[in-house]
Amino acid sequence: MNQRQLRYFCEVVDAGSAAEAAKRLFVAPTAISMQLAQLEESVGAPLFDRSHRPMTLTAVGRFLYPRAKDALAMLARLEEETRAVAAGSGGWLGIGFTRSAIFSILPAAVRRFRTTRPNVQVDLLELLSEHQPEQLRRGRIDIGISRYVGVFEQDPDLLYTPLFDDPFVAAVPASSSLGKRKTIRAAELNGMSLIRYPKDPQSGFAARMMALLRDAGVDCVAGHEAIEIHTALGLVAAGLGFTLVGRSVADGNRSDIAFVPITGIKGTGTIVAVTRKDDDSALVSSFLSALQAPGD
Repeated sequence: MNQRQLRYFCEVVDAGSAAEAAKRLFVAPTAISMQLAQLEESVGAPLFDRSHRPMTLTAVGRFLYPRAKDALAMLARLEEETRAVAAGSGGWLGIGFTRSAIFSILPAAVRRFRTTRPNVQVDLLELLSEHQPEQLRRGRIDIGISRYVGVFEQDPDLLYTPLFDDPFVAAVPASSSLGKRKTIRAAELNGMSLIRYPKDPQSGFAARMMALLRDAGVDCVAGHEAIEIHTALGLVAAGLGFTLVGRSVADGNRSDIAFVPITGIKGTGTIVAVTRKDDDSALVSSFLSALQAPGD
């Protein structure tokens, strides 16, 4: 199965006959017939019911047609965008981000970047901090927006640019007694159920969260484990426990949860932009500037 076969197949469907498709494509009818035969041999089944006039699609043909149209459209966009990059009139920038960044720094940075680089294709990919280095090395992303707690290991082939510190706050149900407080002492979380996140074997964030609480003298119960922060906050809203989030997450967030500062916890989170050390791309530099610009 190749692009030409799919193109000829879709043109026959759109035109209503192989003869009309040949006219539209400026090729001989035999070329259409040959490509269709090769495509049918490749998929292992007829695509057209030729016992009818005009011929109709078989079940396999009906399955293939919309997917082939999508694939051809995607290839056309890819070719157009690649030509724009080659001509210097456009570009592509892959950005990996932790989900909590969507609450704070990422939306404003994308808006700033697009005002100066409107023709650049920005591809956003949600990734845990621990997964971003591999995707940077593979070229799937060009910048990672990561969140770390305390001192963290820095890979020698990557460049780490701190963006801001993000102190922890307690996320508790808004209707609870703690939810009505202006601050919480760490000791007041004793015995409460901690909702941990993210649930991922490569992530040490939940373990570091519990370590911070232990260092503050908090003896909490390990409760539910959520796949990501939205789920964790939903469990808090349901009254199933509390969790820790960065203060930036609290800005403009949901009303059924109170985000209360905690006294007695020493560690903070740090939001970091991670790039390849040998990457001198102007697009990467431009997006880093957008991340570091003062807030809107």
